[in-house]
Amino acid sequence: MDLSFGKKKNAVALDIGSSSIKVAQMNQTRRGWEIIRLGYAELPPEAIVDGSIIDSITVTNAIKSLIKEQNIGVKDTVSSLTGHSVIIKKVSFPAMSEEELADSIQWEAEQYIPFPIIDVNIDFQILGATTEGRGQMEVMLVAVKKDVINDYTNVIKEAGLNPVVIDVDSFALENMMEINYAVAPGDNIAMVNIGASITSISVIFGGLTIFTRSIPMGGNQFTEEIQRQLNVSFKDAEDLKTGKKTDAGISPSAAVEMVSTNLAFEVKRSLDFFLGGSHGSYVNKIYLSGGGSKTAGLPAFMQEKTSIPVEVADPFKNIEIGKDIDRGSLQDMAPFFGVGVGLATRRFGDR
Repeated sequence: MDLSFGKKKNAVALDIGSSSIKVAQMNQTRRGWEIIRLGYAELPPEAIVDGSIIDSITVTNAIKSLIKEQNIGVKDTVSSLTGHSVIIKKVSFPAMSEEELADSIQWEAEQYIPFPIIDVNIDFQILGATTEGRGQMEVMLVAVKKDVINDYTNVIKEAGLNPVVIDVDSFALENMMEINYAVAPGDNIAMVNIGASITSISVIFGGLTIFTRSIPMGGNQFTEEIQRQLNVSFKDAEDLKTGKKTDAGISPSAAVEMVSTNLAFEVKRSLDFFLGGSHGSYVNKIYLSGGGSKTAGLPAFMQEKTSIPVEVADPFKNIEIGKDIDRGSLQDMAPFFGVGVGLATRRFGDR
């Protein structure tokens, strides 16, 4: 979903998640991309719930503090949305030009959107002619509820910034993968972005996202189950989840395995649904991102349950690291910045 216009210029990426805010700023050099600013701030529980901003003052203040802490002077901001307020569908329309579709998209899209068409902003990308021909073309349709867009743009404005692009998390991850990983032509990869409360699953084919689904579970479920089973504090549960805390006699393995089983089942179910509707398609590899991907043992467990190779994506793999970045914490923070790095490749004026 793109609110941009005018010529291209630099912007700062702001990834507003349900448990944290991430900020990233990158420059494009002759050698590729360089990251020059990188920051992370935790949000209290209930500030953002299921993708909806509940406590706008707290979110605004967190953004202000993060921008000040990182000494970021750029005001133009690229952000993104995910969750059930975002609808992404690959649909077939009669073949027409981009201009013709732009003129008719409101009524063409109405049958695919489960909200009143007046309540959403719509964007699209033409993917090409359908494999069956018959004068049809495939279109990636994106619709986001206007009130959700307004909530996010308002907190950004209140923080003294200028929102110029509102994207979608899955497309930002597509951009991150493009600059960091070489994918063979014809290969399908799946991105599983495990946030605190929402996991988004997307399939990228030929560099384009062709399938997405969000499920209402994430890293919080691991932490809460460890707390419940072991009767420990939230902080201790977080440390146990990521393998930082390994007290003798306390093992989170049963709790982690239970939640991992549920998450892997949902990922497999989503990919089976995609493959069932896409004759001849397959998924070569699953890449994990998001804070939940730091859960100890999760990649191996996901690989076992889906029978697909699994790897945690490194959003800094092919990126030059600026002199002001704390390299010591970079790899520990990497899983949180998949969306942020993808957003930081966007430029004001991009389509």
